[in-house]
Amino acid sequence: MYSKIALSIGGSDSGGGAGIQADLRTFMALNVHGCSAITCITAQNSLEVSCVEAVKKDTLISQIDTLFSDFNINALKTGMLLNERIINDTASKLKSYSIPKIIDPVMVTRTGSKLLEENAISAYKKLLIPIAEIVTPNIFEANLLSNLDIKNKEDIELSAKYIIELGAKAVLIKGGGLKDMQGKDFYFDRNGKRKWFSNKFVNTKNTHGSGCTLSAGICGYQALGFDLIESIKRAKLFIERSLKKSYKIGSGPGPLGHYQSPKENFLR
Repeated sequence: MYSKIALSIGGSDSGGGAGIQADLRTFMALNVHGCSAITCITAQNSLEVSCVEAVKKDTLISQIDTLFSDFNINALKTGMLLNERIINDTASKLKSYSIPKIIDPVMVTRTGSKLLEENAISAYKKLLIPIAEIVTPNIFEANLLSNLDIKNKEDIELSAKYIIELGAKAVLIKGGGLKDMQGKDFYFDRNGKRKWFSNKFVNTKNTHGSGCTLSAGICGYQALGFDLIESIKRAKLFIERSLKKSYKIGSGPGPLGHYQSPKENFLR
């Protein structure tokens, strides 16, 4: 059942809704074995992130080396990398692997909270974007990567072009940060292919970890052997179903309901 392996490199969410925890839940739902390399540890609940601590350089590199020395990893994704040193270390290790790399540039939450140190943005652009199979920024992250102030659909499409110029093979900008773009994501690649992916908007406040889950879904389906466009389609449907099953566990936004039947996961 778990014949394929996916790796998530990112931060631990002690509340269990996002980060490594959301990624592993997504992989398991897709019948993919999930591995993890933790970049930082957070203390958080549904209301706040009260503490963030980066792991030591040797700890991160050792995690990645140890995994690749034994496992045949089919695809990987990155999440919260926090600072320039972690980005440098991660990129230096990943550039030698030819498997699909889904780069989720976790910089700013949908509510505008920063999750990345200021001096790390240039490292993202120079080191990680050029080795990406696909980059999956939200509106605020796309702003930072393209130096734009995205207000509408046309701005999203322009931002995607700028991000491709940084070296990525493809980009998927998540439109949920704009009121009239919820459920709509824009795809653009270096060959000029462009596509708007639209799914039903699910009216729920329990969306914590939705960005992590989307990139993990793309990673999981890529590990299973689906091409990039098909992986995005399936990951978008996975998100839609997970939002419908989302639930509340604290005073703030709750997490997605990742569990789905095998039959659901392979519907188109």
